[in-house]
Amino acid sequence: MTELRFIALQTAIARALQSGAPDANGQPPEHHTAQGAGNDCRHCLTEIADGAPMLVLAHRPFEEPQPYAEVGPIFLHAEHCARYHEEDEVPAMFLGWDRLLIRGYGADDRIVYGTGEIVPTNAIAGAARDMLARDDVTYIHVRSASNNCYQCRIERA
Repeated sequence: MTELRFIALQTAIARALQSGAPDANGQPPEHHTAQGAGNDCRHCLTEIADGAPMLVLAHRPFEEPQPYAEVGPIFLHAEHCARYHEEDEVPAMFLGWDRLLIRGYGADDRIVYGTGEIVPTNAIAGAARDMLARDDVTYIHVRSASNNCYQCRIERA
């Protein structure tokens, strides 16, 4: 069975953004206060507590711009938080969600057509293992099923 690694936003990127570095659109992150649920930090992969300071910014989860390098909004804790420890289990933050979108990418950072799939959260690990069993899939993006927002990356362990 394929072992997985759920990979959060790198600490160096999070710290730069928390210090005011420009986002993928060249703008400083916006400062907000978390209100209710649905404010998930892409660095620690936990929910940002109601009333806590948070950042909203544009993120491109790819090294280089190219046609498949989507840019979209993400949330981060405004304060430093510990990075999610890469594990083979689905991050607890996702367990209360109904479904997620997973999509495979090749070594060239291009979408592998036909891999996009909305899966129930309790089936994400199995679906990711099946997708990563393909020779043409190097890694997977996990995105929200309703808004397509980037959540994290899955790779083979």
